[in-house]
Amino acid sequence: METNRSAGQPGKPGRGINRRALLIGGGAAAVGTAALAVDDIRRVWWRVPGVEKPRKAGELDYTPARWIAASEANWRRADRPDDYGVDRVIIHVTQGSYASAVRVFQDPAHRAATHYIVRQNGRVTQMIRELDVAYHAGNRSYNERSIGIEHEGFVDRPQDFTAKMYESSARLTAAICARYGIPVDREHIIGHVEVPGADHTDPGPHWDWKRYMKLVRAASTGGSQAG
Repeated sequence: METNRSAGQPGKPGRGINRRALLIGGGAAAVGTAALAVDDIRRVWWRVPGVEKPRKAGELDYTPARWIAASEANWRRADRPDDYGVDRVIIHVTQGSYASAVRVFQDPAHRAATHYIVRQNGRVTQMIRELDVAYHAGNRSYNERSIGIEHEGFVDRPQDFTAKMYESSARLTAAICARYGIPVDREHIIGHVEVPGADHTDPGPHWDWKRYMKLVRAASTGGSQAG
């Protein structure tokens, strides 16, 4: 689980637009917007300050999940992958119960949250839209480029990582990788401990990466989920 540090983490943003880009875009539009591709116009338009893409309250990116909203102080509105490319899934462990994770993610003073929580019984809760930047990695660039998944339990208790949790999380990660074209490998599916500059150790030594990646690959190809 992330601590109260992520919102102001140093680091370079992904592919966010800046004032100079907007001014250049405005100049190009003055010369002739017909020369700009429709896609480019759309991408710039949604990133102009004050313009927001329509949202539906409680809308899910992963259909099997249930929705519980995190505090708006624990994430930043975005329009991914248009403004920031998504190329990582980051695995976390809550260091507490599911209920405690939900509670702190709804606490505006916490200043951190992940997109998803996977419970020991395999149930998935989504708390932040994948469109948006969750404060979870302790590294601004990685926040902007990743989807964060918490897992209920403690890093020093291997019994917390149940078969149902592994299988459900693997299906979720496979769906995310398919949605953004993320390679199913350990370079792109990483633990919080592997984020540059992170001071967290999760998911810890008892997280079975070999088993998990086998399950993610199986889910990605429609194969068996036997662990």
